[in-house]
Amino acid sequence: MANKTTVTAEPGKQELTITREFDAPRELVFKAHIDPDQYIQWVGPKDLEMSIQKLDARDEGSFEFTHKRGGHSYRFFGVYHEVLAPERIIGTFEFDGLPERGHVIMGKTMFEELPGGRSRLVHQSVFFSVEDRDGMVQSGMERGVSEGYEKLDEVLAKTNSMDRTAGMQ
Repeated sequence: MANKTTVTAEPGKQELTITREFDAPRELVFKAHIDPDQYIQWVGPKDLEMSIQKLDARDEGSFEFTHKRGGHSYRFFGVYHEVLAPERIIGTFEFDGLPERGHVIMGKTMFEELPGGRSRLVHQSVFFSVEDRDGMVQSGMERGVSEGYEKLDEVLAKTNSMDRTAGMQ
């Protein structure tokens, strides 16, 4: 059975939580969040083309990437406050397509080890306002996150398979 992405956004609150299990060790799931070669393969909806301008996943590093579809560009960027392998990533996230700047999201992604070589990701985002949070939810974010994690399943299956093959040599 496929792993399901759960997005929880309680009415009237400024936060949002994403929970997802993976059929791969947490070290591999963590690495897919900080390695540009893997990150570009899975982040975002299936119908968008992605390019990475910067991905410096370390304390005080930053990132910037762009999604494109049909002549439209969507730029995202932020700063890493803490990158602690393979446990957590804490940082900011912004979307450049809003009328004004300043809609910064503070995020924390935790990577938990589960039995049987599996893992769980729990991401918490805190927004400046309930309106910002609701706008993100209404933008189709849940579809993008779900489709992205489905693509990540494929990336992890390949990586996990290559790791097992290398271990047999």
